[in-house]
Amino acid sequence: MSGEFPPEGLPTLRMRYSRGTVIVEGLRRAPYCTWDERIGALRAPAFRYPELKSLLLHAVDDVMEPFPPPKIRSRVKLKPFQRDALSSWMMRRRGIIVLPTGAGKTYIALKAVELLRCSTLVVVPTIPLLTQWARRFETLLGVDAGIVGGGRSDMRSVTVITYDSAYLRAEELGNKFELVVYDEVHHLAGESYIEIGEAAASPYRMGLTATLEREDGRHSLLFPIVGGVVYRISPKELAGVHLAEFDTVRIKVDLIEEEKEEYRKAMKEYKEALREVELEMRSLEDFRRLVMISGRSKAARKALLAWNRARKIAINSKAKLKVLQDLLESHREDKIIIFTEFNDMAEEINRRFLIPLITHRTKHKERKSILDGFRIGSVTKVVTSKVLDEGVDVPDARVGIILGGTGSRREFVQRLGRILRRREGKRAVLYEIVSRGTTEVRISSRRRKGVG
Repeated sequence: MSGEFPPEGLPTLRMRYSRGTVIVEGLRRAPYCTWDERIGALRAPAFRYPELKSLLLHAVDDVMEPFPPPKIRSRVKLKPFQRDALSSWMMRRRGIIVLPTGAGKTYIALKAVELLRCSTLVVVPTIPLLTQWARRFETLLGVDAGIVGGGRSDMRSVTVITYDSAYLRAEELGNKFELVVYDEVHHLAGESYIEIGEAAASPYRMGLTATLEREDGRHSLLFPIVGGVVYRISPKELAGVHLAEFDTVRIKVDLIEEEKEEYRKAMKEYKEALREVELEMRSLEDFRRLVMISGRSKAARKALLAWNRARKIAINSKAKLKVLQDLLESHREDKIIIFTEFNDMAEEINRRFLIPLITHRTKHKERKSILDGFRIGSVTKVVTSKVLDEGVDVPDARVGIILGGTGSRREFVQRLGRILRRREGKRAVLYEIVSRGTTEVRISSRRRKGVG
């Protein structure tokens, strides 16, 4: 440890928590710290507490003020790959576990809580996940978990909280829980949410996700805060034993003549505008640059609008509906989730085929009714625009149909995960319907790289 003890008369070496940071009193220099003239002491981000604790062995440690440990009656049993994941995490008691959707990431976290028996905060991205996690704590660990978010504010030894609520209360909660679990941990890397991790002094940290890598590269910010990837396994590696065997099938359709002409015009306008701003689209970074300058450049704005218009023509092609009708006929007895990019396509499918629709505008009561019906089989087909991609407990389906999406590997893997719960003798299939001769073909190829 490189440190410089202060002159005689300065305070005893001490660490304490203060609003998302750790204050170190009694030293002039220490790793991870900067000198704060206002308080005459060193200050470090709270997430650096474990490192500081291991370095400043003789410091008076007043950092953590956790809730008392919960009383646990465990019923959690893990599959072999889940045990391997947990063992890898327990070696350091921090790190990220990457498992496919449907592979039981929640059970690994619950087993960690059972083994550590310490105060625990679980951070989740959606309101439905609050109750899902709380229900699992009650049924599998016998713990009555607190819930913060969605209008509720009940803090306990084990608490489930939304990212939004955790962001608002990060400085207050940072030293109250010894273990923090970040569900769908890729959200933590967002520009605002990252502060949740930075303000947490919790010595034990677990990140869970099916798709760690973000298109913006910010997932690398998670490693010093949560830890590196300690375990990773792909859908293909679990298929046939723990998850359903699956196929991915890409079906290409031709735009109708009117759409072809509109698409051609939009792409011509896009390319002309790009030449005007002297930009070439060779990477995602180039496209991000276009978005950034569109606020001050009319030509860039024109290019962006033309691109979006062309993309919408390709994704919402009427030719896709004929293929969809054929697939619905051939999978009449199967549970199917239909994924769209835009609400207007989802609404058209809802009207034409009388398939229940779930979008961000769907009321909670109606959404619950549709998913409950899907679970028991009274509803066998659902169409959605994005809201079932992540963070919602979707009942088992065997068939997924993608009519539109981004190039995000995360989105593709999340959608695939919705159909991978294992059923004896049932092979899952994910169809992609893409418009031939458009950028959608290339985008489809890019997102498929996440299946491996």
